Amino acid sequence: MRNEQTILKASISVTICVAAFGITFGIVSGSSAIAFDGAYSLMDAGMSVLALVVARLITGYATDTIRPSRLRDRFSVGFWHLEPIVLGTNGVLLMGVSAYALITAIGKVLAGGNTLVFDYAIIYAVVTLLACLAMASMGRWANRTIRSEFIALDVTAWLMSAGITAALLVAFVAGQMIEGTRLDWLTPYIDPAVLAVVCLVLIPMPIPTVRRALSDILLMTPETLKAHVDAVAAGVVARQGFLSYRAYVAKVGRSTQIEIYFIVPPGAPPRSIEDWDSLRDEIGEAIGDESPNRWLTIVFTADAEWAD
Repeated sequence: MRNEQTILKASISVTICVAAFGITFGIVSGSSAIAFDGAYSLMDAGMSVLALVVARLITGYATDTIRPSRLRDRFSVGFWHLEPIVLGTNGVLLMGVSAYALITAIGKVLAGGNTLVFDYAIIYAVVTLLACLAMASMGRWANRTIRSEFIALDVTAWLMSAGITAALLVAFVAGQMIEGTRLDWLTPYIDPAVLAVVCLVLIPMPIPTVRRALSDILLMTPETLKAHVDAVAAGVVARQGFLSYRAYVAKVGRSTQIEIYFIVPPGAPPRSIEDWDSLRDEIGEAIGDESPNRWLTIVFTADAEWAD
């Protein structure tokens, strides 16, 4: 479990099992909250499949192992841009499904609630809670070294599912305890009420992920990285006697895209190609974070229009 794709495959398999388990028990117990939990898990499995495909494309391009070659030719600048699109879409869908479930839950409360079999509901909640906590722990442990946004989102999804299930378990146990007592009239409202509360908690949770994904999609410049690149470029200008520079920085998913244009004085003494390449190597080392996910372009020109 030290590979991003292995973690995602395991998560997809367990998610599909949990989703089928939830939908089945939701029908048997008559619980709309359990059925929502199962449908939520099923949608999450679908997004995990998409994340796995994108992760394979990104890794295959970065390591030059992607096939067929025609796919590389059609996407010659890589597949990094797909990562924030998938992350943002996943977050928006999670919020949309939760909002729809909230509206449904409110409607059921106003309609008098619904009855359910608490025994089946409790069995479902216990089994599912254990599965969610186990998957979240596994993903978090593995991501200490992998550091994948997809796995981080997957861990968040498992924790969200665990929170949903824990709330359901507490509500179902409380409902079973008040059955046959003077508070028995509350039991029809427990299922839709707990679903409404869970949805209110879930709706804002993907917002940070959506915000980061939107920032990447819009190619917003990370301030810290831009400041570092500016410091490196300014030092090169001072040491080499260049006129100025232009730096363009963006973060797209797991990739870092950096373009630096150095304005060389017109009529400066000529240098060999090897000298320019050696200077590029020096600048690249100073910037750091060299990996297959770093896209670094360094240009030297005497015409400032090429840099603007």
